[in-house]
Amino acid sequence: MRATQEILSVWNGFNKFPMETLTKAWYYPRANGNKQRDITLMKEHYEAYGITGNCFDLALWLLHEFKSNGIHAYPIGHHLNTEKAHVAIIAVNEEGNRYFCDLGDQWLQPILIDSNSENFTEDILSGFFPAADIQVKSHGNHIDISYHRPNGKISRQLFEANEIGMESFLEAAEISQSIIKPKPLLECRIPFKNEIAHWEFYDWKAFLSTTEGIIYEPSIDSIEEWIELLNEKTGYNKQFLFEALEAYKQISQK
Repeated sequence: MRATQEILSVWNGFNKFPMETLTKAWYYPRANGNKQRDITLMKEHYEAYGITGNCFDLALWLLHEFKSNGIHAYPIGHHLNTEKAHVAIIAVNEEGNRYFCDLGDQWLQPILIDSNSENFTEDILSGFFPAADIQVKSHGNHIDISYHRPNGKISRQLFEANEIGMESFLEAAEISQSIIKPKPLLECRIPFKNEIAHWEFYDWKAFLSTTEGIIYEPSIDSIEEWIELLNEKTGYNKQFLFEALEAYKQISQK
C-alpha cells in the first residue's frame, strides 16, 4: 500500500510542513488581488518566515513538485466552495497506480487507492496516519477511508478520485482563502518516543495525539507564550506568529 520511491521522494520533502490557517489570516489584509498565493510567493514566504499554509496551499505546492519531477498528479477534494472544503492530491506512479496524498490532514505518507492492484488491501494498517490506523476501501473513483483511533473511535472520510480542473481548483482555493474562521488552527507532525505524532493548536488550546492517547499542553494565557510554543513546534518566525495571532484576536472580537 506504500507509495513507490519516485512519489515518496517528492512527498518526503514536505515532512516538516505544517497545515495551518495562520498564514491566510496574516496574508489576507496584505494581498493585492488574489488571496490564494502562487507557488513563487509561497516559496518566498517559506524562505522568509518558515510558513506553509492551509490544505489548498499545500496541495498546490505538492502538485507543482510532482509535476516538476515528471510525475502525473492532479487535485481532488470534497465540499468545494464551502467552509468545509478539503483538497488532496492523487499521484500516479510509473506503473499507473494511483496514490492518495493528503498533506492537509497531515498524513505520514501516501497510500494506494487502486483496488485492482496486487498490492492493495482493505486490512487495517498502521504507519500512514499519526495516532490512528487506516483502512481504505476503493471502488472505482470512490474512496472510503476509515480512521481507527487508540480509544476505539472510528471516523470516516469520503472522496471522489475524479480530477478537479485547475480553474475549478483555483476558484475553490480563492474562496477558501477568503473564509477566515475566528479560531486559529495549526497541525504538525512531530516525533514522540517511537512514533510520529500529531500536534494540534486549535482555539487557543494545544494537544498531542499519540498511539498512547492524547496529551494536553498546559494552559497558556498570553500571546507571547503561544509564540514561543508555536515557534518551538514549527520554527515559524516569531514576528509572523505575533502578527497572525494578533489578527485572530481582532477577528474573534468582531
